[in-house]
Amino acid sequence: MIYITRRESFNAAHKLAREDWSLDKNTEVYGKCANPNWHGHNYQLYVTVKGEVNPETGFLVDLKWLKQLINVNVIDKVDHKNLNIDVDFMQGKLASTENLAIAIWDILKPLIAESDAELHSIKLYETENNFVEYLG
Repeated sequence: MIYITRRESFNAAHKLAREDWSLDKNTEVYGKCANPNWHGHNYQLYVTVKGEVNPETGFLVDLKWLKQLINVNVIDKVDHKNLNIDVDFMQGKLASTENLAIAIWDILKPLIAESDAELHSIKLYETENNFVEYLG
């Protein structure tokens, strides 16, 4: 079994707030992240796939293929967008990094499964100090 990871970047705005809570309650729970005027991050997305190396190509997967898959299905939909408003797969969800990582997993897992690889993990850095890793 071998693992290979592709990193992509995107910029997006969001806020953490529940519509059924008051501004005071949201601020108490989410702090500055509940700012009604939004805030943004320069995200780093790491997609790790696993499987066996194809003896003919020497690859687990073609990284150009993986890059295109990630960009078309995720990055193009989130880059320079408001996660709360503009991103279809985040509608009705709190736009936390945890929920975003799970949503990305849900998108990519079946697409990667069409190859000879399997999705192993999604690692999503919100800041240089904070990241989420999701293993399904």
